[in-house]
Amino acid sequence: MKDGISIGQQAVINAEITTEMYAQFEGEIIHPAYSTVSMVYHMEWASRQLILPYLEDGEEGIGGGIEMKHLGSASAGQSIEVIATIISLTRKSVISSVEVRRGTTLIGTGQVVQFILPKNVIEDKLKNIKM
Repeated sequence: MKDGISIGQQAVINAEITTEMYAQFEGEIIHPAYSTVSMVYHMEWASRQLILPYLEDGEEGIGGGIEMKHLGSASAGQSIEVIATIISLTRKSVISSVEVRRGTTLIGTGQVVQFILPKNVIEDKLKNIKM
């Protein structure tokens, strides 16, 4: 990774909830509210913003894990803010703490682990997946 990344750095993304983000399985809406799956996506996306400026040409980030709590809801048309903060940093990993807010209401918390690997190592791992 390039120099400059540090503990405490933050990345923020904002999104407007759409019906495609509702809790659903196989196209059937279960609840007309922001889904846990969509929240996980937004947590990972915000956390990825933290590493993007620091990846070397031959590096890439790959998800290593996520822990989260879905504490509240949001509906179509409402806006959310997702704030990721680096809490742990090594040469090969970045761990971020993430909060999801609807206005001033905290609706999700979690941690995202990203590993930083050479692109060729990731490609080799993917080639070895059995079909």
